[in-house]
Amino acid sequence: MFNYISFLINVSFGKDKYYYRGMNRIFGLYPNNIELYKLALIHKSASIVLDNGMAINNERLEYLGDAIIESVVSDMLYVDYPYENEGFLTQLRSKIVSRRTLNSLAEQIGLDEYVVTQNNTANSRKHLYGDAFEAMMGAIYLDKGYDYVNRLLINKILQNNLDIEEMNETEVDYKSRLIEWCQKNKKSFTIQSKHSEDYTHSDPQFIAIVNILGKDYGYGIGSSKKEAEQRAAQNTIKELNITLT
Repeated sequence: MFNYISFLINVSFGKDKYYYRGMNRIFGLYPNNIELYKLALIHKSASIVLDNGMAINNERLEYLGDAIIESVVSDMLYVDYPYENEGFLTQLRSKIVSRRTLNSLAEQIGLDEYVVTQNNTANSRKHLYGDAFEAMMGAIYLDKGYDYVNRLLINKILQNNLDIEEMNETEVDYKSRLIEWCQKNKKSFTIQSKHSEDYTHSDPQFIAIVNILGKDYGYGIGSSKKEAEQRAAQNTIKELNITLT
């Protein structure tokens, strides 16, 4: 009762009422430590620099949230698909916890409206909201505990905003599938990624190249190494006309 009364006071008159209202609207929760939630929304481009020179942003919470989400999703899939093997579970989990999926989830629930950033280009925002989503799960874990974030993520967020069966039918991990094909057909495979020479400091680009049996095939460009490698693998699969089973 005391926590609820305190929440009513904060949401109505407190200096952080904007955040209290937002967290209640999005997640249906009453924050105990609102500072955790505010920190989860600060992208590194808008870091707060303390007197000692230390920059404060959501990267540490993002690291924690990434582990929490993967743990919750792993447990959920293990229960929901009792007859599937490890490979199936790993593939489906990678789709659910991918930056693209998390970015979409953040926008669907309205978390993107609260993120504090100084990166305004479309490309720089591509994964920014997904990062904030991870950080927010880390904040909720610290504030409410694992059981709470587990129920929230599964019963409210994933269940209401993702069609997992549809995701199961959609191929997205081209790199893993290309590696499997090369191993099956006894073909040596490498993929190299590096910074593209054509990028700005605030909007970096990566380029990846797939090499099979000493010959370069697919090229891919993305805002992260992972994205560039996925596109390079996808282009290689198309170029070699590989049928994935």
